[in-house]
Amino acid sequence: MNITRLGHSCFVIKTSTGKNIMVDPFLKQNPACPREFVQEDYLKQIDVVFLTHGHFDHVSGLDEVKKYKPDALVVAQYELALKLMSEGYNVFPLNYGGTYRENNFEVTMVNAVHTSSFGETQGVPGLVGLPCGYILNVFGEQVVYISGDTDVMADMKIIQDIYQPSVAILSCSGQFVMGVKEAAYALTHLLNVKKVIPCHTFPKVMDAASPEMMAELVEGFPVIQYMMGQDEELKEVMKNSDVEVTILGFGETKEV
Repeated sequence: MNITRLGHSCFVIKTSTGKNIMVDPFLKQNPACPREFVQEDYLKQIDVVFLTHGHFDHVSGLDEVKKYKPDALVVAQYELALKLMSEGYNVFPLNYGGTYRENNFEVTMVNAVHTSSFGETQGVPGLVGLPCGYILNVFGEQVVYISGDTDVMADMKIIQDIYQPSVAILSCSGQFVMGVKEAAYALTHLLNVKKVIPCHTFPKVMDAASPEMMAELVEGFPVIQYMMGQDEELKEVMKNSDVEVTILGFGETKEV
């Protein structure tokens, strides 16, 4: 399978059978996302979208996906799924332990320690649903643990024991999720993956696909400046371990 990073937590996983699976779309409003990934030619290829929670930087790209691929399936935790259903999305609701299945893969919803609100950019947000992670099992390929936004938690050991992931997409930026110390603990003591892709980190302003937009985002949301560079820090901390830390640039694709 190939994994492409489009945002701090937005990824597209392409299976060997050609299925395109998007996680947490943050697209047009995301200055780190290269513009070619917000165009019709790319988004009409998306087959299914998995949401870890309702915060704007994880769901705001749904509008673009729906515009170019109206029948794209959106998988979300039950209450968030109901909210999206009322807005005309093609949804598949899940809750913890529930599994969405297709011929070549299955995805199970697992716990995460975070919050979930909806509509922050439209005024006072309302709490909608609960945060989650996912286990993506692509038959004959890899089992991937997508942590979503989360702190370190004992459940990670249970997730590893039950589902045996070999790859993790793991948040590590601090501030709103666990930081490098906690992510390293998870990789050392709770998970037993061979490869980890750090996430929830942002590029420096001048390294963003749209530096002007990135500067505006940092000005309006200054805390973002404290969520830069932790992927490199995690790689340094884990350099003497058996875990391969794979840093994906924005718009970069790697085979796992």
